[in-house]
Amino acid sequence: MQYEIAFLRGDTAGMDRTAALSEGKTGAEDWISDARGSALAYSGHLQHARRMSLRAEELGQQAGDRERPAQYAAEAAVREALFGNGSEAMRNATAALGLSKGRDVEYGAALALALSGNSSRSETLVNELEQRFPEATLVRFNYVPTLRALLTLNRGDPSKAIELLEVARSYELGFPGFDSVVVIGSLYPVYVRGLAYLAEHQSAKAAGEFRKVLDHGGIIFADPVGALAHLQLGRAFAQSGDISQAKAACQDFLTLWKDADPGIPILKQAKAECAALR
Repeated sequence: MQYEIAFLRGDTAGMDRTAALSEGKTGAEDWISDARGSALAYSGHLQHARRMSLRAEELGQQAGDRERPAQYAAEAAVREALFGNGSEAMRNATAALGLSKGRDVEYGAALALALSGNSSRSETLVNELEQRFPEATLVRFNYVPTLRALLTLNRGDPSKAIELLEVARSYELGFPGFDSVVVIGSLYPVYVRGLAYLAEHQSAKAAGEFRKVLDHGGIIFADPVGALAHLQLGRAFAQSGDISQAKAACQDFLTLWKDADPGIPILKQAKAECAALR
């Protein structure tokens, strides 16, 4: 928690102090290594983030745990998918599922696969989640609606995707809890609804969803959708014709990623789109 609070405050020295406290401590060092990977990826330092996530996985496995490393791999898979690295996302998702078939691991892998366009494999995992955890609140009102909506969006039906996400509204601003080491999914129903509204050319509603993500940093922590919401907000404004607001939102993203690794696909797209705003 100290690490997350330091991140939210932009206190890099505090983050480093907390990370130092975890060194050599089983059950702590792997989690902090993963959190450091997330924080690095949040500002586009993907290569360094990959090394930290791999370190987290290795530490977890050295401690004789398979679930935690699997969650770290699933989290990395989602990150890669959001950034446009489909093959890397699939590799991490496959690695995660090779370690564990846990609830949160299956969700993370399914999410990464859906975001990467591998709908058939993702749908298999969604069906498994529904069958194995029919009474789990997180599965019923967050994981499954998000995945079903993404898969529907992949099929080109944004209106149906929005409908599928209605069941999540009463729960989507809640924190999933600490029963898993890695929290993937806090505001994904909101983010995916924003994508669906964009696809439907309902730019004002899309902007509202992405603003909701940006307004809840304490839930998001360093989840990549917190960074990408700036870009998506810019896209919503551009779609509405509000070029001034679109430029401002675009610049927020590019400022956050000012020192990012240059080859990330989503960064290339963002630069091209921002440069085209007139």
